[in-house]
Amino acid sequence: MRVLIVEDEPYLAEAIRDGLRLEAIAADIAGDGDTAQELLGINTYDIAVLDRDIPGPSGDEIAKRIVASGSGMPILMLTAADRLDDKASGFGLGADDYLTKPFELQELVLRLRALDRRRAHTRPPVREISGLRLDPFRREIYRDDRYVALTRKQFAVLEVLVAAEGGVVSAEDLLERAWDENADPFTNAVRITVSALRKRLGEPWIITTVPGVGYRIDTQPGAVHGGEDRG
Repeated sequence: MRVLIVEDEPYLAEAIRDGLRLEAIAADIAGDGDTAQELLGINTYDIAVLDRDIPGPSGDEIAKRIVASGSGMPILMLTAADRLDDKASGFGLGADDYLTKPFELQELVLRLRALDRRRAHTRPPVREISGLRLDPFRREIYRDDRYVALTRKQFAVLEVLVAAEGGVVSAEDLLERAWDENADPFTNAVRITVSALRKRLGEPWIITTVPGVGYRIDTQPGAVHGGEDRG
């Protein structure tokens, strides 16, 4: 999951971003409305977390534009205003949820995951492919009914690959979806994480490297694929 945090208090925004990273949720920060609009135009986000009172176009204006775009992106309003009429106006703008400051990070994580499940209601809650069973809510992975313990980052990478249903996912796309905009595009993090993930899942190798292209879930694990790099 990748979220956009629109918050003009830098320490709070960075604390939220760092906390979400520990939960395998990639997050980018926009400190004002103009930056938020720019990032929304460049990147694809699963959820927007909007502070209503920000410099430039307000959080309310950003919410209106997200709704008008027809993207269906869920919006969580994050604000110090806790009066009922403030909440009512936020929901009236198209917000899907509302969280008042101060709040516990775990509550934000739970609300984000709930919104993500709602957003993905057309997809099966549990994904299965090639003997893999991925439960995004419980954050559990089974291979041939054997539980596989993964790190948060390994789970995030596998979630993207499984969602591709055997299609090739480039290293750049993995970096964008499982990390965030601050990730070094020249880092070896993707290769190292995929290699460790492949070993965790065990043989026959289920993650195939397509040289010069990216990675995919092998729908016929154990079969010989000429010329493919398994490293």
